[in-house]
Amino acid sequence: MAMGSFNSPGSQMPTAEINMTPLVDVMLVLLIIFIITAPLMTHSVKVELPRAASVPTPEKPMTLQVAIDADNRIHVGSEAVGRDALENRFRAAVDRDANVEMHLKADRNTRYEAVAETMSAARRAGLTKIGFVTQPGNS
Repeated sequence: MAMGSFNSPGSQMPTAEINMTPLVDVMLVLLIIFIITAPLMTHSVKVELPRAASVPTPEKPMTLQVAIDADNRIHVGSEAVGRDALENRFRAAVDRDANVEMHLKADRNTRYEAVAETMSAARRAGLTKIGFVTQPGNS
């Protein structure tokens, strides 16, 4: 309520005052939060890290390209492989290179069972890095 007014004493006009109490309350809460959290953000432990000079290995791990066509035939590279010989083929690749990666490409119409069996054979043979190759689509 205003103490002094230029209006005539008979006419009462509402006064426009902004209630500052909620603003002050919010600002005080934010100030307290920042006072509490600021020291935690700047706290750090000084650690002297060891230095080592190494060169990354230029050789890439061996990749095994496995494809399953729409007729559920399995190809390792460009060679067709039967399901019974698949696990032995994977084991031979793991014996040559323990970090071998398998890139699996499956046709859209391939049965899920063929993909699951191929992945199971790879896991039993010791392959741990299995990636699926897809074709980017137009979204």
